Formats: sequence, C-alpha cells, structure tokens
Amino acid sequence: MGLTIGVDIGGTKIAAGVVDEEGTILETYKVPTPPTADGVTDAICAAVSEVSSSHTIEAVGIGAAGYVDDKRATVLFAPNINWRHEPLKDKVEQRIGMPVVVENDANCAAWGEYRFGAGQGHDDVICITLGTGLGGGIIIGNKLRRGRFGVAAEFGHIRVVPDGLLCGCGSQGCWEQYASGRALVRYAKQRANATPENAAVLLSLGDGTADGIEGKHISEAARAGDLVAIDAFRELARWAGAGLADLASLFDPSAFIVGGGVSDEGDLVLDPIRKSFKRWLVGGAWRPHAQVLAAQLGGKAGLVGAADLARQG
Repeated sequence: MGLTIGVDIGGTKIAAGVVDEEGTILETYKVPTPPTADGVTDAICAAVSEVSSSHTIEAVGIGAAGYVDDKRATVLFAPNINWRHEPLKDKVEQRIGMPVVVENDANCAAWGEYRFGAGQGHDDVICITLGTGLGGGIIIGNKLRRGRFGVAAEFGHIRVVPDGLLCGCGSQGCWEQYASGRALVRYAKQRANATPENAAVLLSLGDGTADGIEGKHISEAARAGDLVAIDAFRELARWAGAGLADLASLFDPSAFIVGGGVSDEGDLVLDPIRKSFKRWLVGGAWRPHAQVLAAQLGGKAGLVGAADLARQG
C-alpha cells in the first residue's frame, strides 16, 4: 500500500498528515479541536480532505483518546469528547470515501515508535507515555496486542496504592496518580511548601508561591540544580520504574519505551527511572534486564502510528 493519512486528535488541535511507507510525514494540516462531538468528526473530515487533495491516499488511520472496540471502528468511551459507542469509522468513511481504521491514541504512538522510532530492532516492546496522565501500548511478537475487547494497555489505571489518591476514572490509587505530569507538579508543590529554602529557583520561575508552580518551571529549575525540582523528578521516576518492573513480570519485553511530555527531559528523568526499575525488578540479579529507552518521534508518534496501522489494514 502507498500513502496513508494519520489523524491525531488532541485536546486543542486535530492534526492530519500524509505518511509514506518509511514513516516520513510528507504534508500536515492542523485545525483547532471543536467543543462538540459532531464538530470533531467534521474537523477530521475537513483535515483529511485538505491533505489528500494533492496525493493519492489509500486509507486513513485515526488515533482517539479512549476505548476503541475490537473491530477498530467504534469509540466506546472517550473521556474528553462526548463519544459513547460512537461509530466513528462508519461516519468518516461515508464522508471521505476511503477505508478508515480507528485506534486508541496511545496504541498509535506505541506502534509508531515500534515501527519507526526507538523500538526498531525489537520484537517485544512495551511503551508508556508520561503526559498529563499515563498511557501505553503492547507490542509482543511484532504485533500490537489490543486484548479481546480492544481496550488493553490502560496501564495508567492499574491500582498501585490500595485506597490511594482519587483518580479521574473514579477509582483510587491508579498508577497515573503517582507517575504522570500531574503527579510531578503535585510533588513539586508539596516539597516547595515544606522546604521553600530548597526551592528558590523553582519559586522564582512562577509567582513566588508553591501554588504558582507549573510543569515547565520544574523542568527549568531542575536543570538549574534546584533541589526540590530534582527531588520531584526522582519521586515520579521511583513510581514509574517500579511500575515498569511490574510490567516486566507480566510481559518480559526486550525494551520499554518511555514517551510523553515528561520524557522530553531525557536522562534527568530516564536515569532515575532505570535505577528504580533495577531496584524493583523481581529476580533482577539473575535475569536479563529490558532496556529503558527514550521515545524518538515525540509528538509525531501518534500520527505516524495511526497512518501505518491504516496501511496494515
């Protein structure tokens, strides 16, 4: 199959891109994400129409945040869009006249990294995305593993602390409450309140108070040597690495790929994640260790992965 289009539905924008068989994006088009479910469908079709006007396109892949059914056609539930059993594949296909595949956005990003990014050369890869929440994807035996009903790899909602912090999903103690961008900000605020003398740089980047701390401030302060910011990253990494150790017991991959906005800090966060993973890996002194790798495609992974999954059919 030749050229395909990948669509990445974000909270603020919808991006569509023409992608070739090597994972190269040839053309992109972005539109703001509308506030209504029907508006999102309209925007997807408009973006696809725009980028396909000067190319011969074979199929379209759509990455959607939420639960997608086993037929990769219906969005069963989307947390940020009012989609409940939304027949997105059929709706878009009828309007654009091309085959459409719908997939969970984290699965798309995982597949993109596996095919064209950090996962190249590996047959068995587990991906996690450390963003606002925590998502993931499973590739075992060179295949994306979606589970019987299509909703596997919701790693962020594995309960790691019984009766722990309340999660947006309604449960308590979910992994993403301890290893995510939101968790990082919470750690920094707590520590800055407790020991403001160790957070001078961090506090100076906001409004001078712990409540004014944002994720971008933590990154900048940590690079400048701020003790509280560095410790916040270490706490996030402790939870992330321990979770990867548990996933190793389940899947035994050759590599973990860590993506998402938090991972953009590179070794500042990846080195302590690797140390935590080694610390908590059961039988770690006697068994092979999976590599913990930084994602390579950044924000393009979901779009590229969606396009390639459309090519796979």
